[in-house]
Amino acid sequence: MSPGSRVQGLPRRRRRAATAGLGFALLILAAGCATTPAKAPQPKVTPSAVAPAPAGPIDRREALDAIFNDPLFARATFAVRVESLADGRVLYTRNSEKLVMPASNMKLLTMAVAAEKLGWDFRFETKLDAAGTVTDGALTGDLVVVGGGDPSIDSQNFGASPLFDEWAESLRAAGIRRVEGRLIGDDNLFDDTVIGPGWAWDYLGDGYAAGSSALNYNENTAVIRIWPGATVGAPARVELSPTGHGLALTSTVTTSAADGTPSMSQFRQPGTKALLLNGTIPLDRALIVRTAAIENPTQFFVNGFKAALEARGIDVRGGAWDIDALTTPPVETSRRTLATRRSLPLSSLGAYFLKESQNFYGEAILKTLGQRLGRSGSTTAGRRVVNETLTTWGIPEDSYLMYDGSGLSRYNYVSADAIVFLFKHVWSDERQRGPFLAALPVGGQDGTLGLRMRNTVLAGRVQAKTGTISNVRSLSGFLVTESGERLVFSMIANHFIATSAQVDAVVERALAYLSRSR
Repeated sequence: MSPGSRVQGLPRRRRRAATAGLGFALLILAAGCATTPAKAPQPKVTPSAVAPAPAGPIDRREALDAIFNDPLFARATFAVRVESLADGRVLYTRNSEKLVMPASNMKLLTMAVAAEKLGWDFRFETKLDAAGTVTDGALTGDLVVVGGGDPSIDSQNFGASPLFDEWAESLRAAGIRRVEGRLIGDDNLFDDTVIGPGWAWDYLGDGYAAGSSALNYNENTAVIRIWPGATVGAPARVELSPTGHGLALTSTVTTSAADGTPSMSQFRQPGTKALLLNGTIPLDRALIVRTAAIENPTQFFVNGFKAALEARGIDVRGGAWDIDALTTPPVETSRRTLATRRSLPLSSLGAYFLKESQNFYGEAILKTLGQRLGRSGSTTAGRRVVNETLTTWGIPEDSYLMYDGSGLSRYNYVSADAIVFLFKHVWSDERQRGPFLAALPVGGQDGTLGLRMRNTVLAGRVQAKTGTISNVRSLSGFLVTESGERLVFSMIANHFIATSAQVDAVVERALAYLSRSR
């Protein structure tokens, strides 16, 4: 990922990488959401510089205006809408009709439409096909992995995916001990544009900006593990996993004095495999874990699968190939499916997507919408499905502009009004309400809100989606007040040069005021 505080989600990804493949049910849900490198300087302003909450018998609008008019954000824009779900009262608005960049709040649109159009029980499928005949333990032909867009096929403990073991057994059960032909990754269900429009070139090598293919492996990232050397000044030990990543690492990371702060950066030019890593790691630091995006997800999958097969005594003599690199496609005659991998249902994948704010899942889901309903596994087709669906829900077409499924794109725009209207639609639909709310982070408890709102009046009362890219911070969801009233809200900050923590302080003071007021 990126150095220092450039990526808010780094602590989560460290824990994620350290337990790769164990499944998101075992993930520690911690802070972090879609982020991009912060370009603007960050002023050093202490929390005490944030204006105190208004006191005395003033009305709600005056109280909330006083909070959002903090001088620290005089040049910034807050877009805010708050309503009561009990009777539809609009409790507060501020620039709520204006278009602002939503960051990961764009995931709300993706998830809501996917739940409606695909259903919470939807499962991705990945197939293993044999194209040829089997004689004396040898497949005379090709082995083909047909991708279905599944984002959840992971490695385990920095090694191969458990799926590869299962499929090796399927080959043995089919009498195959050797593949005379090729191992081919068929990713043709989706288009070949793996990154989203409006993503910045300088972070495309970072794990949080991994692209999406019809055939995905380990969230299309390689895990970088860095250990200090034996003495100060010694080169750090660096390892990349799992097998098949295809990256060429050059590391200049050295060991610094104990009790220091790690300082590290990484970069990979888009279109290349050269990964550069530099910085320092303190002598007493046990381990640092980062992630790097893979250049070709399909090739990554088949490389890893081939290595796993050969480690289990199944030789693949024709090499591992991305189907797009072949001049002769696999034959269709005598082709049969040996095994099918079905993912967990969308209700489970969606909870990981929203709680952990996993960008990669958003792009896979959006392309799946396009493939299933728009006849094309592309971002453009997926956006068309979302637009058509939101229009039927009564959300005006000019109240948002969607370019990707994750919110990483800076081309995205949305109004606070549109997000609140989306939540109200979900709330009104008994099929969607429960699973959707269960997928949202809970203040002070899990996901990207796990480290926020602890030991405050908001802990356990807020279910909301976070969002962060450079100079954008958002929080939208539901608040249960102390009197038991449920409010729906969207609060999005743009154009600020303060820290994210200072934006959070303003938003949480506004929510705390709403929680206590009647």
